[in-house]
Amino acid sequence: MTLPPQTAASMMDRFLRPPETYAETAADALRVIGVLGVILAFALFDVTDAGILAFALPGVFAPRFIGLRPSLDITVSVTLLIAAWSNVFDLYTSIWWWDIVVHLVLNGVLAAALHAFLVTQSVLPQPGDPRPIATVGLTVALGLAMASLWEMVEWVGFEYVTQDIYVTYADTIGDMAAGGLGSLFAGYVVLRCRLTRIERCPDL
Repeated sequence: MTLPPQTAASMMDRFLRPPETYAETAADALRVIGVLGVILAFALFDVTDAGILAFALPGVFAPRFIGLRPSLDITVSVTLLIAAWSNVFDLYTSIWWWDIVVHLVLNGVLAAALHAFLVTQSVLPQPGDPRPIATVGLTVALGLAMASLWEMVEWVGFEYVTQDIYVTYADTIGDMAAGGLGSLFAGYVVLRCRLTRIERCPDL
């Protein structure tokens, strides 16, 4: 879908706007850390590790375009960077429960961010009453869709990049279930909290 010119312009304006608070500066610092991490991984580890970290960068920069509040911006970047570096240090295989926790938290965070983006593009209505179930349901649906895409990417990586990626039927279903639960929590947050600088805050 092609965005209207004014929408594209406003997204670029949000991205180029200088930080105004310490929290916004911290969020931008995390983006710098993300880029430096890719360079560091390429120099000290291998191309696959650098590629995994680079794969997280669009998600780290996206909150700037969306205009997320600094708290959610920081949360998105931190969780994405932790998820990516967990691959580099093999935490998913060395700690049996780590994969579930990352899917639970990151899937929920990304579902909230995607919901906020669709609101800014007027694809979805402003969250809040009088349709709280619809708001939560849409957030869960977005989260499950991203969980499915995530598992597809893992399978492609296992089949065509490296078999070090842990992919089994039980792992796939468990990851998607954890992602769906995290998205359910995210739906409540979307319903009750203002996620961007431009949306209205629901009546609590």
